[in-house]
Amino acid sequence: MNRLEKSIDSLLDNYDKFGMVNHSGAKNLPGRESIKNIVRSLEELLFPGYLENLHLDNGNLRSTTAKRAKELSQVLINEVEKSLAFSVRLGALNCGHGGCRAVAALVVDDFFEELPKIRTLLAKDLEAAVRGDPAAANADEVILSYPGLQAIAVHRIAHFFRAKQIPLIPRMMSEHVHRRTGIDIHPGAQIGESFFIDHGTGIVIGETTIIGNNVKLYQGVTLGALSVKKEESGIKRHPTIEDDVTIYANATILGGETIIGRGSVIGGSVWITQSIPAGSKIYMKRD
Repeated sequence: MNRLEKSIDSLLDNYDKFGMVNHSGAKNLPGRESIKNIVRSLEELLFPGYLENLHLDNGNLRSTTAKRAKELSQVLINEVEKSLAFSVRLGALNCGHGGCRAVAALVVDDFFEELPKIRTLLAKDLEAAVRGDPAAANADEVILSYPGLQAIAVHRIAHFFRAKQIPLIPRMMSEHVHRRTGIDIHPGAQIGESFFIDHGTGIVIGETTIIGNNVKLYQGVTLGALSVKKEESGIKRHPTIEDDVTIYANATILGGETIIGRGSVIGGSVWITQSIPAGSKIYMKRD
């Protein structure tokens, strides 16, 4: 036996010992490339004509949209079915007599019914970006180039699947856009209307964060937990940000009981671990 054959045997032994094989002997999990392609296709449905060099007009918009939606629906059903089957193997789910594919088809039908509502929310997010950033020349520029809107769009998709208790896919979507934009929003976070992220790099929004309407965040903001103990999974660990709050660059707000009151302004680089009342202005004290 040569050295390479010995290495192959050793690698196979390692597979047996540590796992991390995409389900040898069972249905595969959703693939990274598949989810990446799904995200791009969904962005094309949300913002037709912006992501690709395609001429769209009243004559072909319906047929193009219908073709995309039907093709994407089948791809999504396949990936959602894999995710549900994963939950079944863990004993966390029973798909019933119809099987996981039937459940996946229902979830995907629900999702496509929800897409117009997601676009309505994104229209308000887009308006907030144009209104809130003096450097934004127009809405088209924001759609084409602003990482904040990209991250919010994918979050609103991922949050839907998270709310439907679909495993794996929501986090895969959020981490895909995280890699693209530098903005890390857990799909469990609840985010209201007219949400604006300016610049965005380094923003972290934790799983149980609740964000109200008309909130603006700048780069480097962390909405995190005071503790990362595993046994605290399932409880509210991240802050609540009420309506009309602005949080400037590199501010850190921690804790599930921390509430930032409506209309407050949080200055750059401050560290907050307790609630503040509505209308507060919090800045770093200078010596």
